Amino acid sequence: MTQVSDTPRARTEAPPEPAPAHPPRRNLRAIRMLWYREVVRLGRNRTRIVMGLVTPLMFLLILGTGLESAAGQVGEGLRQYRSYLFPGVLVMATQAPAIAVGISVVWDRQAGFLRQALVAPVHRVSLLLGLCLGGAMSGALYGGLVLLIAGPVGVPYHPALLIALVEVSLVALMFTALGILAAVCIRKIETFQVVVSLCLMPLMFLSGAMFPPGGLPGWLGTAVQLNPLTYAIDAIRRTLPGDLDMGGYAVGPQLWGWTPPVLVELAMVVALAFGALLVAARRFSRAE
Repeated sequence: MTQVSDTPRARTEAPPEPAPAHPPRRNLRAIRMLWYREVVRLGRNRTRIVMGLVTPLMFLLILGTGLESAAGQVGEGLRQYRSYLFPGVLVMATQAPAIAVGISVVWDRQAGFLRQALVAPVHRVSLLLGLCLGGAMSGALYGGLVLLIAGPVGVPYHPALLIALVEVSLVALMFTALGILAAVCIRKIETFQVVVSLCLMPLMFLSGAMFPPGGLPGWLGTAVQLNPLTYAIDAIRRTLPGDLDMGGYAVGPQLWGWTPPVLVELAMVVALAFGALLVAARRFSRAE
């Protein structure tokens, strides 16, 4: 007697669907853990918060006050220079968290943490996004501390300051993503600090934070118009309450005679942040 095999019946059954390589819940957990790690690291180093505010406040209180005091000799438009400088100081305050997160990435590579993170069953973008969100939250904290002195420098306290705080958070996200991209490509902390400092300084000086971007001569005007940070600072300046254009002396950035709306300027900031994040994720996979 022949035995009937049930192999054909087994073949007719649908095979089980494979589990996703990177489940969304696992990716979200990785983002939350790395974000929380940066928040705890910031909370345990309050000296870093204080020192990160020294340079922006020096620009605002010393440079701004000094130029305003010289307004009688230089020009009446400088009488509101501290108010004009205030958006740039807000953005400047977000640089410290970006540099700190980048340094932590370089340090984690040397300590072997990144090698362990790469073998985790999560997407590379999730790992870097968690770090970026931690840096953005730190930047929002720095920006909130600077906003506390808005009134004494001529920027009235208004609910629009909350919108400006959201914009500062987006700028902090962009800075952190660029810092992580540099950290993925650079393996030494000393080299990272030098390279990032040399890159951030021209970005700030050619962003319209110190002087109006409109009407600049030659290559200087072109460099300011091509700088994405110019549009980030202009978006914050147009959001903050009060007269921040030095009585009409300052002219914002223009693209071929067209002034981009605030939402378009913020979209440029977000696009640059996620573009840097994606490039860093690809480089992150190959670097380790």
